[in-house]
Amino acid sequence: MKLATAVFAAAVVVPATAEAQAPANRPRARDVGVVVGLFPAGPHNAITDVPGVKVGQVTVISGDSIRSGVTAIIPHDGDLYAQPVPAWIFVGNGYGKLLGETQVREFGEIETPVLLTCTLCVWTVGKALVDYMLSQEPKGSAPHTINPIVGETNDSRVNDMWKDPVKFEHVRAALQGAAGGPVAEGSVGAGTGTSAFGFKGGIGTSSRKLPASLGGYTVGVLVQTNFGGDLTINGAPVGRELGNFPFQAQLRLSSRADLDERLRDDGSCMVVVATDAPLSARSLERIGLRAMMGLSRTGSYAANSSGDYVIAFSTAPSVRRVRTATTAQHIDDLPNTSGSALFEATIEATQEAVYNSLFKATTMTGRGRTIEALPIDKTVEILKKYNALNWDRTLPTGGPAPR
Repeated sequence: MKLATAVFAAAVVVPATAEAQAPANRPRARDVGVVVGLFPAGPHNAITDVPGVKVGQVTVISGDSIRSGVTAIIPHDGDLYAQPVPAWIFVGNGYGKLLGETQVREFGEIETPVLLTCTLCVWTVGKALVDYMLSQEPKGSAPHTINPIVGETNDSRVNDMWKDPVKFEHVRAALQGAAGGPVAEGSVGAGTGTSAFGFKGGIGTSSRKLPASLGGYTVGVLVQTNFGGDLTINGAPVGRELGNFPFQAQLRLSSRADLDERLRDDGSCMVVVATDAPLSARSLERIGLRAMMGLSRTGSYAANSSGDYVIAFSTAPSVRRVRTATTAQHIDDLPNTSGSALFEATIEATQEAVYNSLFKATTMTGRGRTIEALPIDKTVEILKKYNALNWDRTLPTGGPAPR
């Protein structure tokens, strides 16, 4: 099965199959027994489990210094400008260059696909998104202005982002190639050059399906991980066991004067949350906060220079706006009392998406530097040591309590 991603090497476009995206046959977290939380995942355990959501990715690799890309998330198949979706952008730590944020927080809606890329690629990618939107035959009202949503993380450790390597053709290919189904993860798209917890990070995704008794809604999350912290997997101190954790040098020294290197600041993480639950922008703000709680479960402390943002939207047709409406519209909106299960689902999907980004990522070298992938075998040994595996089989998940 082909995934919605492509690799650009110089000017050559190479479609990437599932096998090509995992040359080392690296597993997802769940494949080795890392089962997070209470609720079951959707059929693809991906943001595309939310009806209508599509993902397209382009990986840009050139020479020894370009290691970047773009990831596109499309909320629905219709005319997004004519029928925006309710949305919110939650700022966990605002050290970033997120394009389009203020209008989303003013109007509570998104009118374009959401794109993720490298820090200094934001403005080119934003202009490419606007051009793409204007090139589409309008199904509703013709746009008079467009608010592109483009998030970023800094991949400059292995990528020369000053060359602005993500171009218009890359953005167009990601948008045109967007599809449902499985999503490529790890060192692909906007995650090509990123790192997390001192290991290779990247793109990760996960989903949760609520039971009918809780509404039957789906929550899907996609992350672009490029942040630091004390890596913790289902409570197991993986980062410390692997000897890769923050403040190591400082903990060994008696005073700041002994430290001959600058304290490293870690950044950043983009989180995109989609749900088919009918939610208002205000409720989606609350969802965004819970995604940040999901990051904290993995060991993030939102470092000083970490740009941590959550873009949350609802795909429910009953909550879409009609831009040309001149009278009051009836919009569905779940009551606050229905929020708790969605909050838990968001936390779980965010947590597992981060793990997937690490498990699927492959070692990346660029600009004379190498970011090593998380060692799978050693990680599994640690998880066994702390009984952090197969919780779906070893812990109750519903029904009568075990006798």
